[in-house]
Amino acid sequence: MERLTDKFGRPITDLRIAITDRCNYKCVYCRTGNQGAQYAELPFADYARMARVFAGLGIEKVRITGGEPLLRRGVVGFVEELAGLRTLDDRPLDLAITTNGHLLAELAQPLKDAGLRRVTVSMDAVEPERFARITRVSNGFHAVLAGIRASQKAGLDPVKVNCVLLRGFNDDQIVEFGKFARDQGVVVRFIEFMPLEEERVWSPEIVVTLAEVLERMRRFRPLVEIPHARSETARRYTFDDGVGEIGIIAPVSQPFCGHCSRVRVTSDGKIRTCLFSLFDHDLHEVMRRGGADEDMAAYIGQVIAHKEARHHIGEPGFEKPSRSMVHIGG
Repeated sequence: MERLTDKFGRPITDLRIAITDRCNYKCVYCRTGNQGAQYAELPFADYARMARVFAGLGIEKVRITGGEPLLRRGVVGFVEELAGLRTLDDRPLDLAITTNGHLLAELAQPLKDAGLRRVTVSMDAVEPERFARITRVSNGFHAVLAGIRASQKAGLDPVKVNCVLLRGFNDDQIVEFGKFARDQGVVVRFIEFMPLEEERVWSPEIVVTLAEVLERMRRFRPLVEIPHARSETARRYTFDDGVGEIGIIAPVSQPFCGHCSRVRVTSDGKIRTCLFSLFDHDLHEVMRRGGADEDMAAYIGQVIAHKEARHHIGEPGFEKPSRSMVHIGG
């Protein structure tokens, strides 16, 4: 099998697999408040087979997402199965998970033992009251903090903490997150708010840009940029004394589409070549019809060949995708 490369010459090496679109949080920038699944959840064996075929096409990193992936019983066994897969150059896959962290304290060590290498925790405030207001869950902050610390203890380093910024809502937390990165030994990553929420409230005015984050953080303490790979989504910085790291993911103000290396599979087995794709590509249907691995690989190759050049956020005629973020997978 040939390595996946799109028509723009971009190698596709990173796979996101959503294993559910259910979530136990109802974050105001993401969900309308509904906790239930809208799309099907497949057996783990189906996701594992997809991952195996993708690995045979050059995928090197697999990130498990949701919804909230830790809601799925059997997720530890799934990680263990993925850990047995190899890249084309016979290395283990780089396995990571993105979670809201609420159930992480008890699962961090088992996930590490199963072969997980890294964890990213979504956390949009460092104050319990503000956290509850954002998540619409009253008892979440301390559970998430315990999950972060359990992940550090298990050796899932570096633990990354993702914060989606919304102007007038949690942008006053920027410096507090800088202090949190320094005090807790985590990598904090700020994410510009994208038009992927269920309630469709996005507007350019709500976006807190990379430049603004840097300016506010520098008032607290000078920053030094850290070199990063071209396909990395985050611009990386440390403080002038070398203590703490922050990253900024800026798909709105500084898109990184030209070096995109990612492809996504939704919980119901659809390929999405971009977060802002207007179409799904039904890989699970190929499996359901009895397709062999070679048929799946051929279908994947055809889909990747038509991967979009870039998103069109903020441009005239921009169309939001048919699914919101929680139903796509991060």
